[in-house]
Amino acid sequence: MKRIRNIVIAAVLIGLSGLFVYSTSKKIVVTEKREVVALPMEIDFAGEKTPLHIADVRERLDREMIINTNLHSTTTLILKRANRAFPVIEPILKKYGIPDDFKYLAVIESGLANVVSPAGARGVWQFMPETAKEKGMEVNDFVDERYHLEKSTEAACRYLLDAKNKFGNWTLAAAAYNGGMGGVNKQLTNQQVADYYDVLLTEETSRYVFRILALKEIMQNPAKYGFEIPNEQLYHPIEVKKIQVDSTISDLAVFAKSQGVNYKILKIHNPWLRDKKLENKGKRTYTLEIPIEGY
Repeated sequence: MKRIRNIVIAAVLIGLSGLFVYSTSKKIVVTEKREVVALPMEIDFAGEKTPLHIADVRERLDREMIINTNLHSTTTLILKRANRAFPVIEPILKKYGIPDDFKYLAVIESGLANVVSPAGARGVWQFMPETAKEKGMEVNDFVDERYHLEKSTEAACRYLLDAKNKFGNWTLAAAAYNGGMGGVNKQLTNQQVADYYDVLLTEETSRYVFRILALKEIMQNPAKYGFEIPNEQLYHPIEVKKIQVDSTISDLAVFAKSQGVNYKILKIHNPWLRDKKLENKGKRTYTLEIPIEGY
């Protein structure tokens, strides 16, 4: 019976496309067929050319390309989310004069989801609390604008403009978003170099720009790398109405019902609301989004 079961399993596996299947006397071995994709001949970040003629630069990009083309589920989710998030992020970058390539920085920071890092960074742009406050975001028990895509994108733009002014180019500004302006500047000074591709940084910051470049290449050419997602399977923007409130909301569940939605939907569309109520003693004006179709 065991031999018959193995034969049936092998027959099913043979029918799966893209797989090599062979049997031994003890087990069935399945090897997935994968094509090795060549590196792009040239690539740039924010118009600043990446020196692929340098061996370690080429190999660092190769590493990130291999990793991200093989993280199929993660990269697929990112492509789906980008269809909804990028229309929000792109015009804000443009308004601040930030190159469009920085939307891929948000991709590698969070996968375009409101995640929480082990260190406590939050939101799509992964701000720590103090940096968020320094850049004009409200962070308290009731409101955390690190979860507000528009406001956190604007705060990221302000940080990146400061970094660009300090370092003089966008590549180092991107590296500083990960390694901090002080940390990156210290290493440039100590090593007597002035370029991201010449400086030895921590493992995470050394990989940082290459991860951005890899996702940029894959997301701009998804079919080339095996990511062909039909339009109807992408996550599309949801039409919302915006309402303003300037007083305390004592019960967000009751408020949600008054707007024709439930508490879950209210929090999904306004993730910056962090409690069951909105305390507003200072009479600040907040803009809440309510989906028009109720989902």
